[in-house]
Amino acid sequence: MTTHDEAARRAYWAEQMEAGYDVVERTLAVEVRECGEPLASIPDEAAEAGVEMRFSTTKIAGTLDRLFVIRRGLVPGLLAAAREMNERGWILAIEDGYRTLEMQAELGRKPEVFDAILAKCVWECGGVLPPVELVFRRAAVLVANLPKVGTHMSASAIDVSVFRRDDGTEVWRGDPYLTMSERTPMRSPFVEPEALEQRLAIAAILEAHGFVHFPYEFWHFNQGDALGNLLGGVRRAARYGPVHWDRSANRVTACDDPLRPLNPLHVFEREINAARERAARRLHDGHVPG
Repeated sequence: MTTHDEAARRAYWAEQMEAGYDVVERTLAVEVRECGEPLASIPDEAAEAGVEMRFSTTKIAGTLDRLFVIRRGLVPGLLAAAREMNERGWILAIEDGYRTLEMQAELGRKPEVFDAILAKCVWECGGVLPPVELVFRRAAVLVANLPKVGTHMSASAIDVSVFRRDDGTEVWRGDPYLTMSERTPMRSPFVEPEALEQRLAIAAILEAHGFVHFPYEFWHFNQGDALGNLLGGVRRAARYGPVHWDRSANRVTACDDPLRPLNPLHVFEREINAARERAARRLHDGHVPG
């Protein structure tokens, strides 16, 4: 990579992250009238409808169980999109669905996630440790820190990959799910043309059935929430807001304070220090004779 190319990548990354943060702030002004609609199991609904889908077998950041549920009203559109992909010779794979507020907060602190975001911020700053406020802003885009913005907490979002039915290979989008780089935005100019074409083809199918894509993550789609209404130009109040889920009764209750950060600034300060300590240990261990 030339110095000029790296500078262009760094500038694009910073530009996209700032644009993403602007979307986060504008989402806060969107009205939400929580409808109380219960959740539905995507695997169960797909099996009953005879639609071939896949579901991630990994845990979130290595330890958290995934919850493949979504608002009941979004199931028909999701199954229709998955069926259309089947007809095309594809299989829609759900990487993630609903997350509780506790799961989302923990995800933002996971070393695997936090260290990756911090590393990109250091890269953005030319190798210099960034101010905590910058890390806070970038994380707000990459791992939602406000319940109202984090559509997984509204049970109105899915993260997806797509595979071919004939040989099981992934429909390649340039990078695997959950990569955080200047290639992560949907229309990144640093992604190969064929991969961009695949991204847009997948997005077109999901969007034809009511979902919208989050421009800064090529795998994320949502509908009916504050972010979805903003991105989709819907002027009415959003139906879905962040909720707590009573799994046994399949009952949801609205989050009391959807604008309160899950991880406040002082937590970011603590996590930056912890990340630096982990990096120092790795460096030390790498120089210890075997």
